[in-house]
Amino acid sequence: MDTDPIFGYLAWGTDDIAYGPLEMPTLVKWIKAGRVTANSWVFRQKDQVWSKASDLDELKVLFKSKLPPEAAAAASATGIQPGSLRRIKMLAHLDERLLASLLTYLEVVKVSQFGTVVTKGDHGDALFMVLEGELRARVIIDGKETTLSTMGVGEAFGELALVDHGPRSADVIANTPSVLIKVSSEALNKMLAEAPALSAPFTLALTKVIAQRVRAITKRYEDSVHFWHAASEIKT
Repeated sequence: MDTDPIFGYLAWGTDDIAYGPLEMPTLVKWIKAGRVTANSWVFRQKDQVWSKASDLDELKVLFKSKLPPEAAAAASATGIQPGSLRRIKMLAHLDERLLASLLTYLEVVKVSQFGTVVTKGDHGDALFMVLEGELRARVIIDGKETTLSTMGVGEAFGELALVDHGPRSADVIANTPSVLIKVSSEALNKMLAEAPALSAPFTLALTKVIAQRVRAITKRYEDSVHFWHAASEIKT
């Protein structure tokens, strides 16, 4: 098949037939008509190589992902774009399509500096993920505050309450103005019922967060035991 430089391209169509030579305007029309997809192979004359259409610089703009209507509405309502959710560690591995679908089950919570997100002892039913800002988990003992942990962008808290609706183990206070992503138990149940393909990777990510938390608590307990044993030996 002739590949005169004036045309520039051959395209492997969705019917598994190579077409061409093609000028750029024709190739663009075929992409818009669905005859050539992001994964279709295209031969570019100047390189003399076959590449996926979406890998060619001059065609990339034609394959920018478009959000499904529901996800687009959620992005507009929340002001959150799917890609920004990758700031959150437990969601960082999800692809753009899953993140876009996840948007419809999320709430955005904005907290002013020193604002309280959750209160120790209250029964909760939601997980929070930090998209912007910094917070601290604290307890008040004998009228004095003890900071248990500081949580920055990417961290999550409330995973146990999401699962068992139990009482919060600490207050969570915003150190700076913060933006949180909230997943309620109602939203999780809805996700499980409506979108198993989405809820499966999300539930796996949630399980990993819980497992990491348990390991961290176990490690702190072991360290405290070693400390008291060492202290006892010194005293004796």
